[in-house]
Amino acid sequence: ELGKRAPRWIRDNEVTMCMKCKEPFNALTRRRHHCRACGHVVCWKCSDYKAHLEYDGNKLNKVCKDCYHVIIGCTDSEEKKRKGILEIESAEVSGNSVICSFLQYMEKSKPWQKAWCVIPKQEALVLYMYGAPQDVKALATIPLLGYTVDDTPKGADLPHSFKLTQSKSVHSFAADNEELKQKWLKVIHLAVKGETPECQNELQVN
Repeated sequence: ELGKRAPRWIRDNEVTMCMKCKEPFNALTRRRHHCRACGHVVCWKCSDYKAHLEYDGNKLNKVCKDCYHVIIGCTDSEEKKRKGILEIESAEVSGNSVICSFLQYMEKSKPWQKAWCVIPKQEALVLYMYGAPQDVKALATIPLLGYTVDDTPKGADLPHSFKLTQSKSVHSFAADNEELKQKWLKVIHLAVKGETPECQNELQVN
């Protein structure tokens, strides 16, 4: 029935957080929006989708991500093509992260480059890479689950390096010092097994 008949709208005062991403609402940064398909109250990020709804004369309406996928019948691979997947502000995830710092990064035979790396608390199994701490869009993301960790790679150009490999994907990282490297490895060793840190203490590096 999704999109075929008008939903029952959840009232604004019935929720204190987005019903999709669970982020709390506040007057400044997270206004309430309604998904026109399911009636749930969601934040602006989770309502940044549009679909034709039959009950409204097939007009384009704002819908949440879940309803968008159902109505459009879009697969995961198609969803990844949407530019929104990397458009998460660095400052937002860095301020609520398991760990974040600059690391040197190398992929395949490309030269080393400096990247601001973040593992957010909300997605403790994904590593986000930014060009700088205030960037509004990530350069890349690495879903860590299933990767093999090599903490003493041979022939590494830089000291304090470690490597992540999965099939043909190889990602090399290097920290500024051994202490920082061990902090990253502690989190990554859990993430590759699908686990998250027991305590949510921030290992934040200024």
